[in-house]
Amino acid sequence: MRKIINHIIRKLGRKDYTIDSSLSELELVRLIYPKLIQAIRGAFLSIRIKKSKGVIFLGKRTKIKFKSKISLGKSVQIGDNVEIFALSKNGVKIGNNVSILKNTIIECTGVIRQLGEGLIIGNNVGIGQNCFIQVRGLVNIGNNVIFGPGVGIFSESHNHSNLKKYINEQGETRKGVIIEKGVWIGSGAIILDGVTVGNNSIIAAGSIVNKDVPSYTIVGGVPAKFIKNRK
Repeated sequence: MRKIINHIIRKLGRKDYTIDSSLSELELVRLIYPKLIQAIRGAFLSIRIKKSKGVIFLGKRTKIKFKSKISLGKSVQIGDNVEIFALSKNGVKIGNNVSILKNTIIECTGVIRQLGEGLIIGNNVGIGQNCFIQVRGLVNIGNNVIFGPGVGIFSESHNHSNLKKYINEQGETRKGVIIEKGVWIGSGAIILDGVTVGNNSIIAAGSIVNKDVPSYTIVGGVPAKFIKNRK
């Protein structure tokens, strides 16, 4: 059984993935059975979305709205209680081997007077539990990015320079957020509108990032500051 499961996983795109040898046959069965149920749910979802290239593993109590705006690659896992509100100008495009774990919210539009731009997620991306991705400006997440639990991305900022008006009367700025390939974002970190996080950089847990992060850089703190260069 172990060889068969390893073979299937690799066929789904995890080329170097091998099941832990300490797992018993019974434990494997208990792990695989829910995946089969998720794949069945995913098969029904694939009929309704814009495009799907492979297997979808869909958790329980997920809420996916405007399915026709979503394109999925091969082997996508969407966990329990995930909410995706995909209404946006350019939709939601998710690559191969992407995991979106439980309780994560992806919100592409807040008010219909101004739709969000859209969301792009590359290949081999892992998004941990309880993350929040606000899509107002374009959010572009590159390949091989890791999100720890509770990460927040915000791609909009409220204008506030006019003291004679309330902030909610002054409109918004939408610069968008870019997270380049190979980035690791620690648990609870927040990335604000207008930020580009460079290739292979690391955001320390609990940080608030309000300015660009150069490639191969480790930053941390509130607001996030340079810690060291990985090279």
